[in-house]
Amino acid sequence: MTDDKPAPASPDCPRDPILRVVPRPADINANGHIFGGWVLSQMDIAGGIVAGRVAQGAVATVAIETMEFIAPILLRDIISVYAHLERRGRTSMGIRIEVIATRDGGRTEERVTEGLFTFVALDENHRPRALPPI
Repeated sequence: MTDDKPAPASPDCPRDPILRVVPRPADINANGHIFGGWVLSQMDIAGGIVAGRVAQGAVATVAIETMEFIAPILLRDIISVYAHLERRGRTSMGIRIEVIATRDGGRTEERVTEGLFTFVALDENHRPRALPPI
């Protein structure tokens, strides 16, 4: 990692990625970058994994409160998606998600996207339910 690049995750975020993925040629747009919708779906998957652990069961994405595309994702980048619980309510939770691209054969890392996704815990009827106690 170069000195001028951000750390892979904030201090309160786990160092191990929730997902690690390599975009395929079908995921690229006419500009040679990865489609924003592709990375958004990877973030939603990673956020859902963390939210499901917190909820100890099924969850649904109900909002994307913030989303920032910082730098393009390129073909041959390795994408690491980091996610952690940022806030907790009665039935919902905010999951902070950061995406880091590893490039140049692993010589550089760059934060490319971040966002705050809101998930709600679901009961067996797909209705909101209270989160389990901490």
